[in-house]
Amino acid sequence: MKNRSFIKNRLKLALLAPAVCFSLMLTSCDKEVMELEPYDRLTEESAFTTPERIELTVAGVYDAAQSGFYAGGAVRGYPFGAAHIEQGDNRGEDMLNLEAFYAITYEATYNAASANNVYHFETLYAVVNKANIVIEGVEKAVADGLITAEVGNAYIAEARFLRALSHHELLVHFARPYNHTADASHLGVPYRTLPVNTPARVEEARQQGRDTVKEGYAKVLEDLNYAEQNLPETRAKQISRATKGAAIALKTRVKLHMRDWAGVIEEGNKLISGTEEFTSPIGGYELTASPEEPFANNGANSESIFSFENSANDNASVNGSLGQMYNANTGGRALVAISPIIWNAAFWPEEDERRDITVSTARAIYTNKYRDAATQSDWSPIVRYAEVLLNVAEAEARLNPLSVRALALLNAVRGRSTDQLYSLTTLLSQDDLIQAIINERRIEFLAEGLRWKDIHRLAKEGEFGPAGIPAKVASANLKRDDYQAASGTVRADAIKVPAIPYEDFRFIWPIPISEINANPVLAAQQNPGY
Repeated sequence: MKNRSFIKNRLKLALLAPAVCFSLMLTSCDKEVMELEPYDRLTEESAFTTPERIELTVAGVYDAAQSGFYAGGAVRGYPFGAAHIEQGDNRGEDMLNLEAFYAITYEATYNAASANNVYHFETLYAVVNKANIVIEGVEKAVADGLITAEVGNAYIAEARFLRALSHHELLVHFARPYNHTADASHLGVPYRTLPVNTPARVEEARQQGRDTVKEGYAKVLEDLNYAEQNLPETRAKQISRATKGAAIALKTRVKLHMRDWAGVIEEGNKLISGTEEFTSPIGGYELTASPEEPFANNGANSESIFSFENSANDNASVNGSLGQMYNANTGGRALVAISPIIWNAAFWPEEDERRDITVSTARAIYTNKYRDAATQSDWSPIVRYAEVLLNVAEAEARLNPLSVRALALLNAVRGRSTDQLYSLTTLLSQDDLIQAIINERRIEFLAEGLRWKDIHRLAKEGEFGPAGIPAKVASANLKRDDYQAASGTVRADAIKVPAIPYEDFRFIWPIPISEINANPVLAAQQNPGY
């Protein structure tokens, strides 16, 4: 059930207008970020003066995450309303960019001034800054007796959940993976825990450098641990507002990136009971009967653990919404299709029901996970129960050769869509089982933006996927009959976007020039090659 007052007020009151921009380049701040106290907004001084205003201010952090700004004040779903999916997919090989819209990302021709990566960086830090403003303001409200410590801690937990989510997104795009160095001592991103909301704080931020990747991941987990301890197990807005289960689920992802297999299992076990059919004792999560239901009923289903809500009144617009970019139904712009690379993969059975969540045209095959091109109200998925099961399956397989539990978790996800299940007679080695799990992730999370995260965390080892950015189908070379389900081959002349090796500087994005120009410490820490 939706908490109507929360979402209605989130649309009306987009947090507060901080006195300074989250970014250090104050002259480039968007009007939305800089403008002080128009009628429908709260200043920082007034935002924490009543319990009702505090609730609205917390809602504003979600709004910043769902519909941050773009060039000229446009809204295109940065960072989490749509863009994290579109950018994550276009960095991989399983979705196919058809037009110029995502060509810079798809072909890795970005630089420190490219709009897509620049606004991803800047809007993620906008979320972080607004979360930090909330944390500081709520702490004062508790101290002043405006709200109880229990209520305040829950609000802080929501802010810290969103802060952790944002920093992890930054780490997988702007830093090398956790295992790039043996002790993860290489450069990550600045982990900001104080609001940049006064001239003194601006000057302090202008001297903040990049944490190591190890430090960044430790701080992500610190935030998520706090969130787990202080968030409710259930709430009225079970999917689009942070819960204890969402914090735990995100921890399984983070620890998977850290290659902390035992940690993934420990966290996942909090959400998994059963041996063949799995359910969560926290939040009541379980796989839906159909693979389509989390998308057809995206606001109320048993599998979606956390998503960002879009609506007809608040969405990523015709230039960013998932229904516009990915869908070929009437009204959709159909700029991104499914690639023959994954469509033809032999490990994806031809009769698999997930192939039915598609739209076929004379040009290509498209996902139908996001079907509302007309009002652009498709929710943006962040984490589903299927991911928790596959995260734990991989961790079990990494630690235990031919793990029976890993196989059961894998088949639980696969088995709702196909009768072609795996067995320990078909998977003859530990590597076979791990590869099957990673392949299943490519099918299950197709068009959900997770492909880049898997490429990123696996590229250094190069055993279970590409050792870098994979080669891709070029739209100019695509023919409709390149789509041959489960054939195991793709026409060589179609794959014309070349692979980029892991060692190449383009494997990660550059720190934006706006930050480099404002912060001499970051200027000295730019990713090599840019």
